[in-house]
Amino acid sequence: MEQSKSVLIMGGSGQAGAGAAAVLRRWYPTLPLTIAARDLDRAQQVADELGAATAVTIDLQRSDLGLSTDHSYSAVVAALWDNRLHGLRYAQRRGLPYLSISSGLVEIAPEVVAGAQRADAAPILVASHFCAGLVVLAALDSARDFDRIDTIRIGAVLDESDIGGPAGIADLQRWSEVTSAGLVRRDSIFTWVDGPDAQAGVASVDGTVLPGQSIAVLDVPSLALATGAPNVRFDFAVGESAGRRRGEPVSAEVRIDIEGTDPTGAPLTTSRYVAHPAGQRPWTALGVALGVERLLGLRGEPVAPGIHTPEALLDPVYVVERMAEIGTTFETV
Repeated sequence: MEQSKSVLIMGGSGQAGAGAAAVLRRWYPTLPLTIAARDLDRAQQVADELGAATAVTIDLQRSDLGLSTDHSYSAVVAALWDNRLHGLRYAQRRGLPYLSISSGLVEIAPEVVAGAQRADAAPILVASHFCAGLVVLAALDSARDFDRIDTIRIGAVLDESDIGGPAGIADLQRWSEVTSAGLVRRDSIFTWVDGPDAQAGVASVDGTVLPGQSIAVLDVPSLALATGAPNVRFDFAVGESAGRRRGEPVSAEVRIDIEGTDPTGAPLTTSRYVAHPAGQRPWTALGVALGVERLLGLRGEPVAPGIHTPEALLDPVYVVERMAEIGTTFETV
């Protein structure tokens, strides 16, 4: 499907936005992209490196985003925190697909309500999961051999020097101020956990165990509802990654443990490490790019208006293939 209108990437000069734009450019050399940021010089630098891209300034305090009425777009990506939801409203008024990654589980209510109130306006992809939903898709890929899933446990390690740029750091700070509790599914009940109940050790790929805790992340309800698993938990640790301990660049590491039964009813368990030698940034960029590709109809059927999550739109097998292409390793333990 040929695209003549440009994808508007709000926060396009940041790590997630610029990274996603670079992935889209590799896949679709002629896809028009608009890099929107508060600093026009930074946006122009990203646009120049991409080619077939333009740079604009953006004002999140204005309902029209401060954009010229002479331009029209094919989709809107919020690769930053838009606390007034002007980007979402801008997309809805124009019937454009919209993707966001910075709302988090504790902040998605306004997006969901806005989408429900105008359910026929355009598709909204809520992708404020860890790494824009890639861990959920990798877990669903690991779950393909199960007939019934009883437990899913995710353990993610984020290097302390790989938290992200200013926008990513601001997101983490904002979420931590809202709640220190984690969300788990236990015996089919979504439950908030805090204190010792939230604490957990998270094993790195080299066997080092880092202190971590359960967090309030969209991955938990996404995995629980996609698989029917009555027990789901996502533990998160920030510390020195295995890559940095080896004297190499920071790495991103996720362990996926699944328990259940196979099609014969026999017990089945699987454990897999998913890792990237360049940290979480390539995953987040890929997650955003996959969402844009799907929303634009560049792959798959047209997306219906309404609220969507990554696992509702993306094929786990395809996502894992794309993850491997960018250097992700998968190791069964």
